[in-house]
Amino acid sequence: MRTGATSVTEAIATRRSVRAYLSRPVPRREVEEILALASRTASNSNTQPWHVHVLTGRTKRRVAEAIWQDLDAGSGVAPEYPYQPDEWCEPLRGRRRRFGDRLYRTILGVAPGDHGGRRAHHRRNYDFFGAPVGLILTTDRRALAGGLVDAGAFLQAIMLLARERGLDSCPQASFLDFHPILRRHLRIPDHQMVVCGLAVGHADRDHRLDRLRTEREPLDSFTTFHD
Repeated sequence: MRTGATSVTEAIATRRSVRAYLSRPVPRREVEEILALASRTASNSNTQPWHVHVLTGRTKRRVAEAIWQDLDAGSGVAPEYPYQPDEWCEPLRGRRRRFGDRLYRTILGVAPGDHGGRRAHHRRNYDFFGAPVGLILTTDRRALAGGLVDAGAFLQAIMLLARERGLDSCPQASFLDFHPILRRHLRIPDHQMVVCGLAVGHADRDHRLDRLRTEREPLDSFTTFHD
C-alpha cells in the first residue's frame, strides 16, 4: 500500500496530474477531512467563496453519461469564464505543445492527425479518469476575479492534502464546457460559477499513463529578485 507524503515539500514534489485510477474506494471520512482542512486556505477578507460538489457512485456515472451524450452530439457550450485564449503565444504555446506531444504521441501512441484517438482520451475526462471520487469546484461569481484566485488556492490545498494521504488527483478544466449539465444534475445555483473538476483516488501504477511526467522551468526563468 502506498504511503502518503510526510511533509509539505514531499507533497508538492510528488503531486502529479494523474489520468488513470484504481477502482479502490476512498472513504467519505477521508474526503471530509481533506476538505475541512483545505477550508483553512486564505481568501479575500475571509470570504471563502468556494463550494465543492462531491460525486461518487451512481451520481458520478449519471453526470458522465449526460456529458458524453452532449459531447457526442457536439452540443457543448462556451465556458462560464475565459479559461484559455483562442490562440496561444510563446513561450506558453511551446510548453503546451511539448506536453501534448508527450501525452498523445509518446505515452498513448496517438498520432497528431488521429482525431478519433484524441477524442477517446478526452472522453475519459468526464468519468474523472476512472477515479472513485470526482469533485466539482465552484466559486461565488459575485466575488469577481478574486473568487477564482481564492478557489485556485483552495484547489491546491485539496491536492496537497490528498498527497499527504497517499492519494492522487487531477484538476480538470474540461468540465467547463458542460456547466449547464453540472448545474442541472448538481443543483448549482446561478450565483455559483463552475471553476473546474478534480479527480481523486489511487493511481493505477500499471497503466501506461502513469509514465507521464512533466518538466518545470528553471527558477531564473520565472523569478526576478529586486535588491
